Amino acid sequence: MIVAGGLYREECIRPAWSRIFGSGGRAAAAVSRLSPGTRLVAYACKGWVDDVEHSMSAFGVATDLQPIPEDIAFHYLHPLSHAELSGAPEARYRSLRAVGETVLRFGYVEGDALVDAKRAVFDPQNADEVLRFRENGSQAEALAIVLNEVELKLAMGDAGEEAARGLIQHSRASVVVIKRGPLGATVVTDGLAAHVPAYAANSIFKIGSGDVFSAIFAQRWGEENKDPVVAADTASRAVASYVETRNTQVNLSALTTILPRPAPDLASKIYLAGPFFTLAQRWMVEEARMCLMSLGANVFSPIHDVGSHGDAEYIAKRDLDGLEQCSVVLALLDGEDAGTLFEVGHARRHGIPVVALAETPRPESLTMLQGTGCKIVSDFSTAIYEAIWGTA
Repeated sequence: MIVAGGLYREECIRPAWSRIFGSGGRAAAAVSRLSPGTRLVAYACKGWVDDVEHSMSAFGVATDLQPIPEDIAFHYLHPLSHAELSGAPEARYRSLRAVGETVLRFGYVEGDALVDAKRAVFDPQNADEVLRFRENGSQAEALAIVLNEVELKLAMGDAGEEAARGLIQHSRASVVVIKRGPLGATVVTDGLAAHVPAYAANSIFKIGSGDVFSAIFAQRWGEENKDPVVAADTASRAVASYVETRNTQVNLSALTTILPRPAPDLASKIYLAGPFFTLAQRWMVEEARMCLMSLGANVFSPIHDVGSHGDAEYIAKRDLDGLEQCSVVLALLDGEDAGTLFEVGHARRHGIPVVALAETPRPESLTMLQGTGCKIVSDFSTAIYEAIWGTA
């Protein structure tokens, strides 16, 4: 298989992560066991070329690299944060060529790839590229487009099945696969729309998960000619393995025992409990609320939905009334805030499940939470996903 995609530096503050991967490098590594002889077509910073060639060779991946001077990097505060791009060139470089039986093409920051394939999979990486697979002269006998809901909505005005079918018609594609995060994926053809679940993982490292999905889908559908729903299901399983282990190479035999997550009920509300008395605390509440809502969740946040005006009895009553209408609580445990701990206890007394984010807790402070069945996690991204899955 040929993978045409970017090689970029990735930096994340928490959890700590610093790698040269990008969509192309990660996808090539992901399919290297399944598709011996995989070749990566990419631009690469001159300072990285030797390192990239050696690391890809260790995966068994051949490289066709065009050196460029720019050190292109994506910087993340956490895996769900908006990435800050640095080092992008002022003008795009001349297109690379990717010719073969099966080609996976990603969108690039610094250029493009001209594809000639029997079966091609296109992951545009941003909304501006969604409609442009064939604009540069690329051609494929069969084309699949794999993208997320935001990209589809921005490109087509909607993120539903009809928008996907509109994209199929526009791009002369055989299938569109919509990646939906904690909801799994939707596979759409002219006559079919099928749901593929998300699969269980004990932790969620989100950076690059979409690359792994597209890679495994391309190998299963493109090379192995599997049904697109079957291929997407395998890809979803592979993502669950990757986000938990950060192990890029995919072993199909290890995926069969992974269990599906029940579909979240996005109509249900998530109660966001946490202190908001300092700038850092308020930032965390805002960030958690934004991440939940960007993934489609319905959030009740006391500071946003009740506010801080009124006496203590008024605020407490309205907060607890709101809590009792929610199906799960996401508790941000910062400094063992009395109000947050009270809300956790109230939720458990009413049988409402609690996901508690405790990054640096004192072990003795978790006794009551553990003893009442709260799910305690130490990672922000995992807490967000667990809260959404908790609405099922």
